[in-house]
Amino acid sequence: MMRTVVFCALLLSQFGNAQGFLKTQGQKIVNSKGENIYLKGLGLGGWMLQEGYMLKTDDFAGPQFKIKEKITEVAGEDGKNEFYKAYLKNGITKKDIDSLAKWGFNSIRLPMHYNLYTLPIEKEPVKGQNTWLEEGFQMTDNLLKWCEDNKIYLILDLHAAPGGQGNDANISDNDKSKPNLWDSEENQKKTIALWKKLAERYKDKEWIAGYDMINEPNYGFTGKNPNGTDEMSNAPLWKLQKEISDAIREVDKNHIIILEGNGWGNNYNGLPKLWDNNIVLSFHKYWTTNSQEAIQNIVDTRKKLNVPVWLGETGENSNVWFTELNQLLLKNNIGYAYWPMKKIDNIAGVTNVKIIPEYQKLLNYWKNGGQKPTKDFAKKALMKIADNYKMENVKVKKDVIDAMFRQVTDETTKPYKNHIAPGRIFATEYDLGRFGSAYSDNDFQDLWVSTGSHTEWNSGKKMRNDGVDIYACKDKINNGFYVGKTEKGEWLQYTVKSKQARKYTATFRYNNDSAQASELIIKTEDGDDLATVKLPPTGKNIWKTVSVKNVKLDSGENKLRLYFEAGNANLNYFELK
Repeated sequence: MMRTVVFCALLLSQFGNAQGFLKTQGQKIVNSKGENIYLKGLGLGGWMLQEGYMLKTDDFAGPQFKIKEKITEVAGEDGKNEFYKAYLKNGITKKDIDSLAKWGFNSIRLPMHYNLYTLPIEKEPVKGQNTWLEEGFQMTDNLLKWCEDNKIYLILDLHAAPGGQGNDANISDNDKSKPNLWDSEENQKKTIALWKKLAERYKDKEWIAGYDMINEPNYGFTGKNPNGTDEMSNAPLWKLQKEISDAIREVDKNHIIILEGNGWGNNYNGLPKLWDNNIVLSFHKYWTTNSQEAIQNIVDTRKKLNVPVWLGETGENSNVWFTELNQLLLKNNIGYAYWPMKKIDNIAGVTNVKIIPEYQKLLNYWKNGGQKPTKDFAKKALMKIADNYKMENVKVKKDVIDAMFRQVTDETTKPYKNHIAPGRIFATEYDLGRFGSAYSDNDFQDLWVSTGSHTEWNSGKKMRNDGVDIYACKDKINNGFYVGKTEKGEWLQYTVKSKQARKYTATFRYNNDSAQASELIIKTEDGDDLATVKLPPTGKNIWKTVSVKNVKLDSGENKLRLYFEAGNANLNYFELK
């Protein structure tokens, strides 16, 4: 009997909730053993709160309330409700959380919309009171259970506060015809009450890592910038966040409290002396260089205040940028949460939700007008999109996952697919690996906030998130895509297994709509030339083949590199026979 008790205790210590609450220790986040906890997270953007760009409606409907208006217009109130019921059910399930854990994430940031937890102030039956809605709490309960099952930490993030916390309407579903958070005492009281309600519910849950009180405040209190980037005191922001944290601490002494600055989370001017001994500062980082200088301000703030900092939101860039950012963060012991989990036509995330022609027809109508789709057509299109959000129906972006994790510390390459010679190899199925190891391209990340100008890393915005430009392919034989916009000096590497040492004939399927011939050089990984291939002009959208003989491969694994010595050619595939 004693052995059984001891054995059960050991199991509980290894697999139960015995890890204890996370807390701050100087500039680190630690567990109950004092061990540094490095949060490798993903934000579930697009689930409880939609932004227009996630559904491709940003040209005409950015905030969620406007998206809902567009959907109601074509599908009716019942159709809108049916769509959102399916969308919320399918958007995040246990399969999603299981997948995130398998890929290497150890934490999740939940962007919450307040209207799933409580009514807007203008809809409250009794002014000044709070009606609590079970839907949001139940969704959070379910998510926490899935996180507990996977030993993943959950950070609660109030992404859309009552009334909206800034002038960037899309991120907080801000209807500017109604009182905002900062001009309405009622909205502030509801925000405080919501956090107290959440803290009461989850105060004993050890897999809750912390409470991210207000996402990306962006409001001009006294300055000229409407988003608060030039604010010097931010007094209303600090006052409200202290009131929220005080309310949390009335019922929950355990969990980390996360502050965010103004100007989308980064303006900490005027921050008073920290009022709690378990606080983490969050910052957000998009489209800036991955130099130490780019994060030095928040690192200096960490040191000055002796508190941990956390990159609560980042992403929407290339694989090169992801790898370099994660190397920088690891060096500085700063955890992160990438953004978002799912969106339509997404190359820069861990999953892609497939668009369908019927939904594109709705988008075209909403944007350009014309003949209105029938209600039945609209409902079927929307329900199919909702179905596409299921984990089993999305496209998992293994190149993004590889860049976020393996490539951070491993400079080797891995085959994208098992290529065998003799056989056909599609150009877009080059190796997984870092820039300079698996491929080289002249444009490979977007640093517009630092440089002032945008750069498209993948101009075709299809299939993969590296610097390689990939487009939809309509050639008679294809895998759906081709490599295009090739320029001199760019190259691609393919791991190819040959059953024996022999010479092959390499046949290339390409088009070249320029007036000049292009040229490819086939080389080994070590730089030895194997063959040169001329790619003469073909005319626009005309695909042709050209062959070269005596391409020598060794028995076993070969790493072939295709160097573009002159640009202009588009490459569909090559065959080794």
